[in-house]
Amino acid sequence: MPTSAPPKNRFERRRAETRQALVRAARQILAETGDTSASIQAIAERADVGFGSFYNHFESKTELFDAAVTDALEEFGQVIDARVEGIDDPAELVAAGFRLTARMADSHPELMRILRDRGLSHIHSDRGLAPRALRDLEIGIASGRFTCGNATTALSALGGTLLSLVALRLDRPDLDGDETASDLAEMVLRMLGLAADDAHEVTRRSLPELAR
Repeated sequence: MPTSAPPKNRFERRRAETRQALVRAARQILAETGDTSASIQAIAERADVGFGSFYNHFESKTELFDAAVTDALEEFGQVIDARVEGIDDPAELVAAGFRLTARMADSHPELMRILRDRGLSHIHSDRGLAPRALRDLEIGIASGRFTCGNATTALSALGGTLLSLVALRLDRPDLDGDETASDLAEMVLRMLGLAADDAHEVTRRSLPELAR
């Protein structure tokens, strides 16, 4: 899971551990049922922390579940970042994002269920994959690799297609995930302005495996 700077002392470490336990419990609930009506007592019990500890970290369940989604989005972005390090071609970065996301349905199912159910409202978030994708789109437009004129609009199309891929992978595990992701990535790259042959080649380049 995403981490921040290490706490400086025992009290801060324990406080950070308690907060992360609550966030982890909320993520589990979102992934399992999506039901945010669970009581604070039930959440605290799942997190194995005292009921009173909840209010030392969050003012409401809404704040906790928002933090859980943000935590999941940031982990998603970090997982993708770790695999695409060293890739400079904006088109290949877009394609790799799609293809790695499809594989995460197997390696990170909890994370993908949260993304499927909560991702639409975070397409333009400042956390997770969104700012990374926006950066790559802007670089691609500035360099002439992409011919679309507006990176934010392109991000809407890219993000919506990516979420559709996640839903498809979770709902239809019988489909070939790699092939499906490559096909969708190819369509997106053509939408961004790549020629058909170029888009096909980029989406079939070798891809590193995801760590579980």
